[in-house]
Amino acid sequence: MLNKVILIGRLARDPELRYTASGKAVANFSIAVERPFANQQGERDVDFINIVTWQRLAEVCANNLGKGRLIAVDGRLQVRSYETPEGQRRWMTEVVANDIRFLDWPKQQQEQAASGAMGSDIADLGDEIKFNEDDLPF
Repeated sequence: MLNKVILIGRLARDPELRYTASGKAVANFSIAVERPFANQQGERDVDFINIVTWQRLAEVCANNLGKGRLIAVDGRLQVRSYETPEGQRRWMTEVVANDIRFLDWPKQQQEQAASGAMGSDIADLGDEIKFNEDDLPF
């Protein structure tokens, strides 16, 4: 049997970090994922998908991600139920993430890169690299 989910989307809200009674970290957030086709109005609908991360990954996500960040999620689909205080049974579908890839820079680092603060380090490294055209493989 196979249960594998891969998604790319933007965080719809900041991660919420909690700890279980046994001390395990768990973070919850949702991502907005566009559907691959347009609706009747010519626009793409968006699905908001709940994501759950555990332990070290939960802490990394909570400390480094925020609303609007672009990420890739690799995980599995989980459906669970719970009972409301009124006694109603509710079902919840979520993705339990095994791996999260950050696909963009935080806004602060984007602004630094645009202003050249980070680019100067790269330019300095380029000055140190010396090569001969005969060394190129093409």
